Amino acid sequence: MAQAKKRAKKAQKAALKARYNPYVQRIVDDEDLRDNIVQAYDSAKKVYSRLSNGKSPTTQIFDDKKLQKEVKKAAASVKDASVALRESPKKKRGGFAKLLFLGVAGAGVALVVSEPLRKKVLDALFGKEEEFEYTSTTTASSPSQTAGTTT
Repeated sequence: MAQAKKRAKKAQKAALKARYNPYVQRIVDDEDLRDNIVQAYDSAKKVYSRLSNGKSPTTQIFDDKKLQKEVKKAAASVKDASVALRESPKKKRGGFAKLLFLGVAGAGVALVVSEPLRKKVLDALFGKEEEFEYTSTTTASSPSQTAGTTT
């Protein structure tokens, strides 16, 4: 009875360690990774059953096209699963970043489209524009006087 409790305690510790293992977490979270693992397992099972039908394995490997197809399928699934397992998990971007981006983009479009809004923003940032009227300090001579002086 004491050994059964020890084994149960050991199994519980192992389960807790496995729960927080990053690879196990990836398998739990990533549906494509699980699909690749299942596909690789199914293909390997089919390959094994074809190889254990009593014929010579060497002739089957070279002659059996279905076997070759299943081996390729299994290898591709194992490769995809290993690549997905090695990749870092995709981090989900928060909704706040998207909302902030949309707000900035919307404000930019509004500034481009609306001239009164653009003027208000420029006035708020740089102060009101001083409006002035230009008056010349020099007197303009009439064109007939300047034309008569040149000979």
